[in-house]
Order: sequence, then structure tokens, then C-alpha cells
Amino acid sequence: MKTNCTALSIALSFVSALTICAQENPEVAPRAISVNTGPNDVARFLAGMPVPENSSLALLTRDPAWQAHAAFFEEQFSKVNLRQLQKLQGWQATYLPESAQPKPVVFYMFSGPDFLYVDQFFPRAAVYVLCGKEALGPPPDPLRIANLSGALGNLENAMKSSLSTTYFITKDMKVDLHAQNLNGVLPILYTCIARADKSITNVSFGSLNSGGVFEEAAPGRKGGSTTGVRIRYTDNQSGSAQTLYYFTTDISDGGIKATPGFLKFCQRLGTGASFLKSPSYLLFESGFATIRNFILDHSNMIVQDDSGIPLAYFDPNKWNLRFFGVYLGPIDMFKQHYQPRLRELFQQSNPPPLDFGFGYRWNYKEANLMVVERK
Repeated sequence: MKTNCTALSIALSFVSALTICAQENPEVAPRAISVNTGPNDVARFLAGMPVPENSSLALLTRDPAWQAHAAFFEEQFSKVNLRQLQKLQGWQATYLPESAQPKPVVFYMFSGPDFLYVDQFFPRAAVYVLCGKEALGPPPDPLRIANLSGALGNLENAMKSSLSTTYFITKDMKVDLHAQNLNGVLPILYTCIARADKSITNVSFGSLNSGGVFEEAAPGRKGGSTTGVRIRYTDNQSGSAQTLYYFTTDISDGGIKATPGFLKFCQRLGTGASFLKSPSYLLFESGFATIRNFILDHSNMIVQDDSGIPLAYFDPNKWNLRFFGVYLGPIDMFKQHYQPRLRELFQQSNPPPLDFGFGYRWNYKEANLMVVERK
């Protein structure tokens, strides 16, 4: 468990599942970025954090537009820390200390760019695998932004819902991240990594081949249909080297059948933990059986809310379930996925309360959380 609350004060929770909307049109794979271009400096700049004096971005931090952006993020993330993260850390130390132990891999399906929340729950994973339908976009390059105020304001707007609630509204990101010069999910991923007190050491763009192998983009090389990024970074508190992958992909049954590389990539990583937060109850649907079965087969621990894997799929002979908070049923737009048996178990077990929001239930008094562990 990390003890530096300030370093974690900007963790955001995104509702990744709302990324399962109309399929994005495929984009040309973004150009590769060398560490010499300073992705860590770019990440800190976008996050409203100081950059080294000798950085090519240092002059831009004197711009009133950046200074206003930095002040806005500091204020908003301080509120998130007080409302959410400090309470989450206290809950975790009491009820889920095992999640802070080293993990070989953590799978976060339907995540979108929500790195910080999975990092909060599983801070010592060697590898994180995130995915969504949103395109990566090109490497953010502040030196090429003509309207800095507009671009930074655009990033703030794209993250607005996650700052005020606990989830991310996809339609906001679609509009905001395709405006100005900050396109795709990379600006958010970079911001999340910097605000989680990490230092980026290498960024590689590429794609997955049909066998599930990540191949770096190179001039003249035809990439696979599943594009992604590998971000290597160092945790500034522990010094540990960690790796984040994000892939733009469709993980419905039809999507996996059409482009099997992503599932094969995940299978090659073996068994670890899984995190599910606000995946639009898609794992209740018959069209997502393949990815649901993968999660069940390749996880020793699953942390989720009620919108994750339905209770009926957890065989009590194989899994231990612990409940937290209250189960009021889904929010109105997903009310058809109410689980009567889950309501009974919450009532019978008298679970410990939550004092932080989670998923669609951003009001902590209405939130629920489930920890599922393999026997």
C-alpha cells in the first residue's frame, strides 16, 4: 500500500464500460515516439505538474494558459483525494491488504484510459492490460499545439465527469478528445501515469499479430488490426519497473472472433487478477461469453461492482465472495439487470459500509463492491 497520499491525490476513476459504443473508425497507427522526445515531460506537462528546467516544455509552463490548467487540476484532484482516495486507501488497508501484494498481471477489460483506479487497487502489478474502443490517437505534442488554452481546456473537459463523480462519460471524451490537438486516449493515460507518481521510461506503439504477439511499429512494416501502446515506467515511491498496455479493440464475441490477437496476447500472460468497474453490464449479455470466461479462467482475484460478472457465474465451490456497501440494484438505464439473489446476500451478510463512491454509484451511501477470490 502506498503511503504517499499526495502522490496519489489525483487518481481518477473512469467508467470504462461506456466505451462499448459504436465502433470507432480505424485510424492510421500513430508514429513511434522515442524516449528522447520526453514522454515523461509531456505527461507531467499535461497533468499540470512541473517539468525539469532543461526540458523543451519548460518555457510553455510560463504561459498563463498552462498555469491556469495546473491550478485547476491541483484544486480538482485535491478534492478527489479527500472525497475518494484517502478513504479508499484506508478501506484497502483494513479489508483488502492482499491486493497490494505483487501480481504478475492485472486485466482491466472495458477500462478505457482508467489507469489510476486499477493502480490504486493493485499497485504492485508487473503488467497492466487495459482496453477499450477509443483510439489511441497520436503522441501528444504540446510544442505543436497552436491554441494551448483551448487544448488544455479540452483535456479538462474530457475528464470533467470523472472529477465530479467516479466515472467517465464516453460521449464527452468522443467530443472533447477529438477537438483541438489532444486526440485519443493518450493524453488521459499520460496524465494518469504522471499523477500516480510514476516516471515514464519508454513508450512503444505497435499492434498485435494473429498469434497475440505485440510488434512495435516500424517504417514499412504492416501492422496488425489491433493497435496498442506499451508504456514502461518506474514507480517513484518503490523504484519498481512496471508496464502498461492499452489496446483499441472490440472484445465482444464477434470482435474476438474477427481479431483474435488480443485474447491470445492476454492468454500468453497467464493468470493474475481482474478489475471490473462500470462495464455497462455487458458481461450479463450472451454476446460477451468469451471474455467473461477468460476472466473467470485467468483470475485468482476479481474486484468489481455489480455491473461486472453476474453472481450466477461464480460457483460457490470455486469462489469466495465478500461484499461491501449496499446493493440497491442498477441505475435506471440498466435496471433490467437487477439481481434478486445478490440483494439477498447483501442483506444476509450485513457487509461493511463503503465511504467512497465506486462505479455508477458515485454517492458512497449507494455504492457496492465485491471481492471474489478463488478457493
